[in-house]
Amino acid sequence: MAAMTFAAAVPATRAQFAPKRASKARVVRRGVVASAGKRDVSTDAAALEAPLCPKSAESIASNIVYQTSKVGAMPLKFETDDMYRATAESVREQLVENWNATYKHFHAENPKQAYYISMEYLQGRALTNAIGNLGLTGEYSDALRTLGYDLESCASVERNMGLGNGGLGRLAACFLDSIATLDLPAWGYGLRYKYGLFKQAIDAKTGQQMEYADDWLEVGNPWEVKRTTAHKVHFYGKVVDGKWVPGQTINAVAYDSPIPGYKTKNCISLRLWDAEVAPKDFDLASFNAGDYDSSMGETNLASQLCAVLYPGDGTREGKALRLSQQYMLCSASVQDILARFKERGNTDWDALPEKVAIQMNDTHPTLAAPELMRILVDVEGMDWDKAWALTSKTVAYTNHTVMPEALEKWPLELMEELLPRHVEIIKRIDEEFVASVKAAYPKATEEEMAAKLGAMRILENYVTPEEAAAAAKAKEAAAKAKAAAKPAAKGAAEEEEEEEEVEPPAPMVRMANLCCIAGFAINGVAAIHSEIVRTFTFKDFAELYPDKFQNKTNGVTQRRWLAFCNPALSELITETLGTSAWVKELDLLQGLREYAEDPAFQKRWGEIKRENKQRLADLVFEKTGTRVPTDALFDIQVKRIHEYKRQLLNVFAIIHRYNALKAMSKEERAKQVPRVCIVGGKAAPGYDMAKRIIKLVSAVGETVNKDPEIGDMLKVVFLPDYNVSSAEVIVPGAELSQHISTAGTEASGTSNMKFAMNGCLIIGTMDGANVEIAEEIGEGNMFIFGHRADAVPGLRREREYFNVPEGFYKIIDQIRSGAFGWEDFFHPVCDAVCGGADYYLLANDFESYLEAQRRVDQAYADQARWNKMSILSVAGSGKFSSDRTIREYAEDIWDVKPCKRPMTKSNAPPKHFGEAEKM
Repeated sequence: MAAMTFAAAVPATRAQFAPKRASKARVVRRGVVASAGKRDVSTDAAALEAPLCPKSAESIASNIVYQTSKVGAMPLKFETDDMYRATAESVREQLVENWNATYKHFHAENPKQAYYISMEYLQGRALTNAIGNLGLTGEYSDALRTLGYDLESCASVERNMGLGNGGLGRLAACFLDSIATLDLPAWGYGLRYKYGLFKQAIDAKTGQQMEYADDWLEVGNPWEVKRTTAHKVHFYGKVVDGKWVPGQTINAVAYDSPIPGYKTKNCISLRLWDAEVAPKDFDLASFNAGDYDSSMGETNLASQLCAVLYPGDGTREGKALRLSQQYMLCSASVQDILARFKERGNTDWDALPEKVAIQMNDTHPTLAAPELMRILVDVEGMDWDKAWALTSKTVAYTNHTVMPEALEKWPLELMEELLPRHVEIIKRIDEEFVASVKAAYPKATEEEMAAKLGAMRILENYVTPEEAAAAAKAKEAAAKAKAAAKPAAKGAAEEEEEEEEVEPPAPMVRMANLCCIAGFAINGVAAIHSEIVRTFTFKDFAELYPDKFQNKTNGVTQRRWLAFCNPALSELITETLGTSAWVKELDLLQGLREYAEDPAFQKRWGEIKRENKQRLADLVFEKTGTRVPTDALFDIQVKRIHEYKRQLLNVFAIIHRYNALKAMSKEERAKQVPRVCIVGGKAAPGYDMAKRIIKLVSAVGETVNKDPEIGDMLKVVFLPDYNVSSAEVIVPGAELSQHISTAGTEASGTSNMKFAMNGCLIIGTMDGANVEIAEEIGEGNMFIFGHRADAVPGLRREREYFNVPEGFYKIIDQIRSGAFGWEDFFHPVCDAVCGGADYYLLANDFESYLEAQRRVDQAYADQARWNKMSILSVAGSGKFSSDRTIREYAEDIWDVKPCKRPMTKSNAPPKHFGEAEKM
């Protein structure tokens, strides 16, 4: 790969900075100019060469000093932000030798490689994760301390990468960590969104969500390398003689970030694509002639493509942009995959499925399949049947939703305009699939076949030209027959009125159906989810392709989500088990079971939780200005705001608790378990109901928190801009976590795994991964409530006639009456859970939920019992490591084997990061 250059200008006079060696033990306070030993960084930088991959605190400190010459700090000032960048550059140089060597090793070995394509990667901060995986956390902490800084402050400067939204993106990030740790040959592909999804704020006056562009790239990203690798991605145009003549073209340019494994020399890549227009492709003549619309067309398209994650799709233009984003991701990635296939000396296309596995993370990357077909047929000159045989052995599909209405569909006419050649390919795939279904069910009646094809074919509401011609001919014949049979007119008044024609529904391209047809494997992400996918969502496909369907229960990386974010608990676990091997083999946590009732162990366990609660309380104050008591039960629900996740049920229970406390005497109130209820998560910009729910949380909090009778017995806060870094404080400090979706609606969930792994108890329904968590840690160590998934369809049919609990309607009336203000604004929220409109069955589960909350209070009042349940929760979390999940993908779907770098050291010095190898 071509050398990377940095655009940051370095001032002529360097920042004044005086490092002190670790061996001298004295710490120079940040911002203090020391007279003895104080050195001008410009002098240091001229004299020093960067130590090569330093491992001791002293050599790391020297390396960081060297890096300060490259961060562009202003003269006389060297702040924590600057030290973060210098530290990041030092860590990056630690990674680059492994990164380059891993790429070379994969190239030389030419193994089968997996490629994970995802619209989202919710990475979180890279600094602490990288040094943790390198096993150098202590050394970097000591090195920074000798320079007058601390690691935590430097790490807090890093901005979260704006590449994801929720569980889908966080799962992808966990998977990359596990892939690297397991030494598997695999890469991730995504898009480099300039402004992310959005930064969330809560308006101080209205309590409503405000959305701002994410500024994560404002000061640059020290972890990425812009490569010279670029691929042409085409849009619009027409097909001439079977070849696509595009109307617009952009360059997809590669930006790579290193993903180090834990205690391994392997370091893989996350490759993100950004859209640019090559200078030679810019129509300067038209621009100078004043034809700005024409000359800037491709430039404007490029600037839009990677501007934001999930642009609003309420308009045709928004739909076109979303579809264009998905195609750019797929086209650039597939071109890159095939280029690497060739780069490694592979010349036999028949070997493609033996060398490449493409995993489509949800339906966003569906176009990878027709794009692979286009390249094989149109570019490589392969015949259709061979190309299809290779494609259908190369791509696999992970489903992330059980609700058919949530599966992606695109208007056929829009796709035809944007990607005309791909629509031709999709139509042929659909046509051949229809023929295969008819051949598979020769005895099916016409009605049975119509039902199967109606559920399974790619093109919904589509009529082929031949079918349209036949229908038109039949219609014309019927009209003639009707006219001939009509009696002689007896006057205009007796003329029969012509029947008004009903406009047929627009043809749609069903992306999940295309995935099921093209993919050689289809997997769900939790046992109950995979069963629903097999028996309901894709029932007909499972009958036709039973061997395709699998389950791969999600997991999370225990490195970031326990070892690094909860160091005190991690140290206790390592001390107790007598080994740190659990950081790679999480099943070893089972050894904690024998200590669950040990009073001394429980005491230390509780002390660590209290320390973590204080950190969380500090975060709450920092973000909301609300002080919360740390002796209260910390009750958390943080996740994307959506009706099926039932944040509204949580709010109703909070109101019920508030009402109950108000009705008590002061003496009775003092006997209750105090609660701090924290809700966090983003509502999609166009999701009105979710935004109203956020406002309701804020309004309830405003009322409760200022009530002098309630005081510290109940606090309610909405924590804004929930992200990975917030979660790294929330998860260790939480004591109760809510995962209360309507049974059968949550595919898996992964935050439940993170909370359980940190000793937080779960209140939840038997939905998603909750079912398997209950199996592993014991249902008695959770607070399960609500109806099961198999009962939900019937309950929905009968919901209009359900005898709603009196307490439920009392809360609705309370909200409607303006007890929390904004009564008109909250009317739609109340309407959505009344009668048949209560699709997510809040009323049906309400009393069971309150009963579970009472069990929570009883358990928390007995701290020995609570700590025992907390310890057993951690002890039972071994299954929920993403390492286990990725092993299953590698063995059961991708068929890829570990490709571990040899441990021998090269005598040649590693290149500096600015000289990264070509990839």
